[in-house]
Amino acid sequence: MGVYYFFGGDERMRKGTLRQILLITDGCSNHGEDPIAMAALAKEQGITVNVIGVLDQDIIDEQGLREIEGIAQSGGGISQVVYAKQLSQTVQMVTRKAMTQTLQGVINRELKQILGSQASIEQLPPEKRGEVMEVVEELGETVNLQVLILVDTSGSMKTKLQTVKEALLDLSISLNARLGNNEFSVFVFPGKKGEVDRILDWTPKMESISSVFPKLTSGGITPTGPAIREALQQFQKRRSLKSLFTHDGDDDVYIEQSM
Repeated sequence: MGVYYFFGGDERMRKGTLRQILLITDGCSNHGEDPIAMAALAKEQGITVNVIGVLDQDIIDEQGLREIEGIAQSGGGISQVVYAKQLSQTVQMVTRKAMTQTLQGVINRELKQILGSQASIEQLPPEKRGEVMEVVEELGETVNLQVLILVDTSGSMKTKLQTVKEALLDLSISLNARLGNNEFSVFVFPGKKGEVDRILDWTPKMESISSVFPKLTSGGITPTGPAIREALQQFQKRRSLKSLFTHDGDDDVYIEQSM
């Protein structure tokens, strides 16, 4: 199942699904698999990895910054470093910007197949470029979205968890104004007994995290790589479960065009 768009008159559209991992952290991973390698694996599976680094002060560890940027780059996503007070606005911006970037990438791949290896949205005539961007904007409002959120709960994040909770509630409200369906799931790392804990199963709204976040404990290691690995497994389980009930097979987004 996918999204189809035909330029020049005849058009039809079916729902597809964009999948994102949103990683919220303030430091370097120090346990388990390389998170940059795990992000690359996510990209291979059609899942975008976006990373938000949360600051308390002007200083950020250089190694941590490199890791934040490296994870997003390998995962085909966006990275942003912000102060905690700006987190809510940033979470919404990064999620939506990543949707647009993914859709543009899909269309560019289709253009290359139709027009040749050098083709891209930027190289289209202005009127066609505007038409394509209208499609991107429309798909951004109608495509289904699954966001698995990974929250770093290592010791240095303790004072930021309330802000994270508020940011995720705002994200849920913002995205539920879209026409497309949204599903969210929230995992924290490290977990109480292991590397990663699920605190919120897939849901269209995240109001219930209000009761969960005050109970979270912080401290210990920062297993970012294992957290991304667990996120990939959750997406695979979600796909398998959905296919059992719908028999639709894969439902990643792709664009088919006739220009």
